[in-house]
Amino acid sequence: MNDASPSQFAPQTIALIGKFSSRDIAEPLARLAESLDARGITVLIENATAELIGEYVDLSRWVVCGYRDIGERADLAIVLGGDGTMLNAARQLAERRVPLVGVNQGRLGFLTDIARNDVLAYLDDLLGGRFMPENRMLLTADVVRGGRVLASDVAFNDVVIDKGANGRLIEMDLSIDEEFVCSLRADGLILSTPTGSTAYSLAAGGPIVHPAANGIALVPLSPHALTNRPILVDDRVEIEVKISSGTDPRVHFDGQVTLDLQPHDRLRLRRSESDICLLHPPGYSYFAMLRQKLHWSERPRGN
Repeated sequence: MNDASPSQFAPQTIALIGKFSSRDIAEPLARLAESLDARGITVLIENATAELIGEYVDLSRWVVCGYRDIGERADLAIVLGGDGTMLNAARQLAERRVPLVGVNQGRLGFLTDIARNDVLAYLDDLLGGRFMPENRMLLTADVVRGGRVLASDVAFNDVVIDKGANGRLIEMDLSIDEEFVCSLRADGLILSTPTGSTAYSLAAGGPIVHPAANGIALVPLSPHALTNRPILVDDRVEIEVKISSGTDPRVHFDGQVTLDLQPHDRLRLRRSESDICLLHPPGYSYFAMLRQKLHWSERPRGN
């Protein structure tokens, strides 16, 4: 799917994934499933989503299954929720390269293009292959302790090293392609994809990076030296961060998986071999999305 043009893509099996903590999705998800079913589409409902809405909706007409089956069977997945729900689905389905469509529940979202009330109006365009595919890069990172890989995970937005609950600065040594770059004393370090540049990285003073740029942004969190500034590096490099000292350091993958670190641990990060394919509705514009979400060009109130 990742290399297909819109006209070549006609999905026959679609998975529906909803926000785990909200029962508000029950009715719109059921309406969406019924509409897809009426068009001859095989509908899969993700397990946790089914548990969430099962008491409100008769699920007997559709297939309830886990992410592994979705990865093997679905032509695409429609994700109802916010960016956090989309991040989780992307992480779960990245290896299988299942394209994702994001439906926004109404809060600020940079990954969910379609308003919940508009999703049925877009079905003909989606099923007719008129949505536009866009590939987004992922990061993969290993936590190395004593020369052994302790854990590995992927991130769609960012990998964040922080000082933990103790509140003291941590010290880190940063290297890129085995070349020492600098020692950093800070509250932490954000390693962000272009997709994640509008998330935590943006709040920490990092640059907005267009998804086509395919770089990795390194954004220090409250660095002790004001000369430690965000930098953008090529996505083909390997980045290593060694924890020199710290009382309670941690690493977070998309804010959804957290691992405790120790002094002398190393985080080795690179671009993942898997990409995520997002499907955007006709008329989608990245810059229009930025204007809307960040309220650019708004006139001051009262003028």
